[in-house]
Amino acid sequence: MCLAVPGRVIKVNIGEPWAVVEAFGVKQKVGIHLVGEVAEGDFLMIHAGYAIEKVNVQAAQEQIRFWEELLLSGN
Repeated sequence: MCLAVPGRVIKVNIGEPWAVVEAFGVKQKVGIHLVGEVAEGDFLMIHAGYAIEKVNVQAAQEQIRFWEELLLSGN
């Protein structure tokens, strides 16, 4: 099973295969090899240090709400 979390792109270096993404207050460098070109403000699903999918804002917000509910429930 694969778990991915949504994150917002906060920095992109043109020509580099990575971007800095913020997810739940944590900033991390992630590989963008699998999703192609990204821009600041884009939302990506992140798994094991790699972006695996671009998602729209609505889908990202739904996933963020899901994770927040799960974390708050203590499960």
